[in-house]
Amino acid sequence: MSTAARLSQFGKPAESLAPVDVTLPPPGPEEVVLDMLAAPINPADLNVIEGTYGDLPELPATIGNEGVGRVSAAGLGVTSLKPGQLVLPMSFGTWCKQMIVPAANVIPLPDGLDIFQAAMLTVNPATAWRVLHDFVKLEPGDWVVQNAANSGVGRSVIQLARALGWKTLNIVRRAELVDELAAAGGTVVVTEECDLRKELKSLCGGARPKLALNAVGGPSALNIANALAPGGTMVTFGAMSKQPLKIPNGLLIFKGLKFTGFWLNRWRKNAGTAQLRETYAALAAHLKAGTLFTPVHETYPLARIVEAVEAAGKDQRGGKVLIDLAA
Repeated sequence: MSTAARLSQFGKPAESLAPVDVTLPPPGPEEVVLDMLAAPINPADLNVIEGTYGDLPELPATIGNEGVGRVSAAGLGVTSLKPGQLVLPMSFGTWCKQMIVPAANVIPLPDGLDIFQAAMLTVNPATAWRVLHDFVKLEPGDWVVQNAANSGVGRSVIQLARALGWKTLNIVRRAELVDELAAAGGTVVVTEECDLRKELKSLCGGARPKLALNAVGGPSALNIANALAPGGTMVTFGAMSKQPLKIPNGLLIFKGLKFTGFWLNRWRKNAGTAQLRETYAALAAHLKAGTLFTPVHETYPLARIVEAVEAAGKDQRGGKVLIDLAA
């Protein structure tokens, strides 16, 4: 018998989400049973609950986009995973005490990682890693500009870029975040009121970023596009403002800027096993070295899942809300 957070309908958490007891069958061939340890609550999870995400499950469903667990049992034919091994499941439905997943959908992790930090590796740090590596070849000393720099992805970008020798120009909405993100490693941190077209030279010493990372859209996206070097690339992976991109023709004609998008789910479906393991091994190494860290606001047991989701939906938190699945 296990317990899982089950979504019965799309809507308000108090009316649609509840912990329920479920009976798991034995693992089939090439499957493993995971004892889940922790899972974060991400904006995408909130969108799934609301029914507004781009990829929705058939209901009722156990939800959750990421988490960390240990292998507790293996089906026939599983030789690469051992009981007690710490792993990341690359499968939906992580808000549960136990889950059964194909062994091929499991990424092994090294021992010695902080469990709550490991639970947050799958989505935000992976998004940061891929957008920093997949679109522009960055050299030591190059600049990256991003909005929503205080988001989970934004904080990962700051830390990973610093560790890899790149500089970041970071845009935030609230002035009180400027010093905090600078202390976290942001090379330059300014608020949305800063007109990058006018202030870039003083901010970056005459350099222009090759890469812009957009998670907001609207005027914020145009602001960071104006900072790009000729031939630069903007990667959009979020739309927090719910406003479309409005890019002047001149940025395409005269500066030759490129605009593209990134969705982690699509990358995970298309990436081979080798690339998946390489990505998460690199992130685990940064986590172990202390060059990657995500602040935690609060943890909740699975029995308080509705309260946890409501806390995750509030603005101005001091970090991620996590579900302690071992509690």
